[in-house]
Amino acid sequence: MKLLVYSAQDFEIPFLKKANSARYKVKYIPDALDTNTAIKAVGFEAISIFSGDDACLVVLEKLRDLGIKYITLRSAGYNNIQIKAAKRFGLKVANAPDYSPNAIAEHTVALLLSLNRKIFLADRQIRTYNFEQKKLMGFDLVNKTFGIIGTGRIGSVLVKIMNGFGCKILAHDLLPNKKLVERYGVEYVELERLYKQSDVISINVPLTRETHYMVSEEAFTLMKPGVLIINTARGAIVDTKALIMALMGKKIAGYAADVYEKEKGIFFKDNSDQGIMDENLINLLSFENVLITPHQAYVTQEALTNIAEITFDNLDRWVKGETCRNELGYETLVL
Repeated sequence: MKLLVYSAQDFEIPFLKKANSARYKVKYIPDALDTNTAIKAVGFEAISIFSGDDACLVVLEKLRDLGIKYITLRSAGYNNIQIKAAKRFGLKVANAPDYSPNAIAEHTVALLLSLNRKIFLADRQIRTYNFEQKKLMGFDLVNKTFGIIGTGRIGSVLVKIMNGFGCKILAHDLLPNKKLVERYGVEYVELERLYKQSDVISINVPLTRETHYMVSEEAFTLMKPGVLIINTARGAIVDTKALIMALMGKKIAGYAADVYEKEKGIFFKDNSDQGIMDENLINLLSFENVLITPHQAYVTQEALTNIAEITFDNLDRWVKGETCRNELGYETLVL
């Protein structure tokens, strides 16, 4: 079987080649999947895509017509693919749901510490030989209330880490985890209470119709003025325009994210020469209390190894006619 890997990054290709072990014929291209690049899948039976690729209805129809049978995502999130359309076109789709919860959770903590203790600001100052401390005030995490929206694989790891910091942990999830309650004293609450009482809020839910713009203008009005918000899930869970207004009005103390609402055409590429045209992102980056990283939480040796192995295991299952445990349930509604 021939596999086309879209959005192939130079640093991940060695991991994919090792996991493949030459059993499939694989072509790696840096192009993201969209209506224009779908044609590149001619002659292939399977494709692999990343979170920045566009697998909308029109693209999926083109892929079906080109003979594609299988789509394996190199990500846990799958809001960029229309699952119902894939089902209708007879395409099998699988993701990589548990490649490394630790990588994402640890990056969440790295963002929090850098935002809270102004590490990124201090670094900028030091590089211009400014050794003042007046803009570098943070707070101790011990005894603070840490709110986690979503306690799945990543959220559960985050609970363990923040418990180690001595935080009181509030959580919101459709399916409360009893083990987290028993082991770490997690208290599951409604979103309104979590917003009102948390000193730090971490977003760890997938992007669905229900979570789109979950963190809205109304949510910001409920939060503590000194709250820090960390988002390593998906950008569109936060209403960017409402976020900018909340930052301008000092309704929140800071925002750190590894994701952005409109990453397509900006993330995963070097824009340093031509710049960017997204006014909302430009505005966000103008705030000293905003920290954005380029969707890098998954970039660890362990995570890339697991993603590669899961990618080819999904293909193996399909080729052998076996059940693929990562095949996405088509009853799920995603954007």
